[in-house]
Amino acid sequence: MSANVNRVVTSGTFELDGGSWDVDNNIWIVGDDSDVVVFDAAHTAQPIIDAVGGRNVVAVVCTHGHNDHVTVAPDLGKALDAPVFLHPADDVLWRMTHPDSDFQPVEDGLVLRAGNVELRALHTPGHSPGSVCWFAPELNAVISGDTLFSGGPGATGRSFSDFPTILESISGRLGMLPGETVVYTGHGDTTTIGDELVHYDEWVARGS
Repeated sequence: MSANVNRVVTSGTFELDGGSWDVDNNIWIVGDDSDVVVFDAAHTAQPIIDAVGGRNVVAVVCTHGHNDHVTVAPDLGKALDAPVFLHPADDVLWRMTHPDSDFQPVEDGLVLRAGNVELRALHTPGHSPGSVCWFAPELNAVISGDTLFSGGPGATGRSFSDFPTILESISGRLGMLPGETVVYTGHGDTTTIGDELVHYDEWVARGS
């Protein structure tokens, strides 16, 4: 069966440190005609369920714990009969949205499989302590969450984030992937590792 990546976009708010921002989130459904992994559970469950289209969901994976990426994670997991995964370093963020729900822990190097697609966890802290990107070698792709966007690193100006740490994650983890690797981002357009890393020195000089 052919592997594929499907995108769903949902809209809502990101809330942290007393602020609220309107955002559009990408949800990525990765796998084949039978089995998929859903990346992020943003805002509204039904459009995600519709896009899954009855396929078996191996896992609902949250790339990090910010509310706009975990909004409906417990409900989505129940609806799709799938475990919810998150790196435990983001437990404090998860509890802000879901104080009474638990998740399965993601460790660096964890491998999930959806059909013939292997998805490997790369712990990439910086945007949040538990941010994780997921590399799919068969697809020449990485699901980056909010670690790397078309245009540079994810935001680090709020609680639990750190700019030097995200730079280290990008250079030391994502920078080791092939330059042509497609980056499926948490918001906005896709890009490639190579198209972004050529600007790395500019990010360092920017300093935040």
